[in-house]
Amino acid sequence: MRFFIELSYNGKAYHGWQNQPDAISVQEVLEQALSTLLKQTIVVVGAGRTDAGVHASQLFAHFDFESVLPENFVFKLNSFLPKDIAIHAVFEVKSDAHARFHAISRTYHYRVSTRKNVFTYDFSYALQKPLDVDLMNKACEILLQYNDFQCFSKVQTDVKTYYCKLMQAEWLIENDELIFIIKADRFLRNMVRAIVGTLINIGLGKIELEKLHDIIKSKSRSEAGFSVPAQGLYLVNVDYSTDIKL
Repeated sequence: MRFFIELSYNGKAYHGWQNQPDAISVQEVLEQALSTLLKQTIVVVGAGRTDAGVHASQLFAHFDFESVLPENFVFKLNSFLPKDIAIHAVFEVKSDAHARFHAISRTYHYRVSTRKNVFTYDFSYALQKPLDVDLMNKACEILLQYNDFQCFSKVQTDVKTYYCKLMQAEWLIENDELIFIIKADRFLRNMVRAIVGTLINIGLGKIELEKLHDIIKSKSRSEAGFSVPAQGLYLVNVDYSTDIKL
């Protein structure tokens, strides 16, 4: 039987989601907890591969287990996990349901603190410089006109295509924070952080708005802006069609 897990995590202590040969990952810790609890080796497959230091308020992963899960499974699994990883739900799905390949869309938020805040410096990018948010939102409208985002991708990556279907891109003001919301069917490595850095440069007046067209068409990472720090990035939502559940 195949099961989906809904979880969240504070990524500060982890070298990303995916297993690493010489660094701790969220996937490794989750697999160890599942294997201990279910008394057999369990492998999990996640919906995405967040980078080191990136957080997730919602991520799904799947695993296979050929028996009935123990009672109070979510409670028991949480007791095997550290305080920075939380399980919210576990449910059975169709045998061919895949956490990564069957995801319809993913939504990320990036948080920028516009005022020094001792409680958010681990979870946002502190930038106390005046930003033209209206101009940054005009830049978002330009982003939505394109589907090839090679200029925002890490150079050394094994993807077959740089095409992504962008569904939403906008900046919101929430008290002393700016929140960038971006939704797409898929994302390239470092794509969101590179987009945010480029938009911030536009908001600072370092890059002209119309220059964004040239940057995207260049397909060159060196033409785009800087990559913002990981601690401000959150995977907040993964959508699936309702027919994956039994």
